[in-house]
Amino acid sequence: MLALPEPRSLLKEQLAAELKDAILEGRLRPGERIIEGAWAREFGVAQASVREAINLLIAEGFLVKNAGRSARVIQYSAQDIAHLYQVRAVLEGLAAQLAASAEADLTNLTAALARMEEAAGRGEVRELLDADLAFHLALAEASGNPALVDTLERLLRPLFGFVLLRMVETQETTLRWTSDLPRHSQIIALIRDSNPIVARQYVEHCVGQFAVSSHSVWWPDAKPKKVRNGR
Repeated sequence: MLALPEPRSLLKEQLAAELKDAILEGRLRPGERIIEGAWAREFGVAQASVREAINLLIAEGFLVKNAGRSARVIQYSAQDIAHLYQVRAVLEGLAAQLAASAEADLTNLTAALARMEEAAGRGEVRELLDADLAFHLALAEASGNPALVDTLERLLRPLFGFVLLRMVETQETTLRWTSDLPRHSQIIALIRDSNPIVARQYVEHCVGQFAVSSHSVWWPDAKPKKVRNGR
């Protein structure tokens, strides 16, 4: 049973942290249902508090929930990931094109990249992924298109949650990001200085490379589908 902190916002954050630990430690497996009543009894709290914690983890991408159903730990197949990266390439490419056309402020992209480089240097997997997600969300924001921002956020948060689960499961380090960091830097440079179409094409290419790299680590026997426009 948890010691109940005050105020209530702290309680739901503590419960969310406990559930996240259970996911990352493998006590809750990908695809497994989160039974609110069972966890309320486990923690010695009201079921509503568990529900609030679940909503936090849905926002972070560790859980998913369809209408009328229990939340589940995020789970994707190799084919699911291939399809997501196909969509992601098109959407992020469009974001880059719009950002370049608008000469958008890239301060948040630059700050996120600096955090990525620092975390990679220290071998901090979770911090690196947090910064990587921040980079791609900042790219969406730079587009200036609220519908595109919302769509990418709903795609990227669950995807990055799954990435972290796979990295923990496979005991992957930050080394794979070494080749990806210069690509992120080049994305910023091209949005700032190049033709918007060139920026779009390069981001589409990069997302394709990210997809190939992910498959080679997590599903070495599965052949990834090519991302459209990836070169």
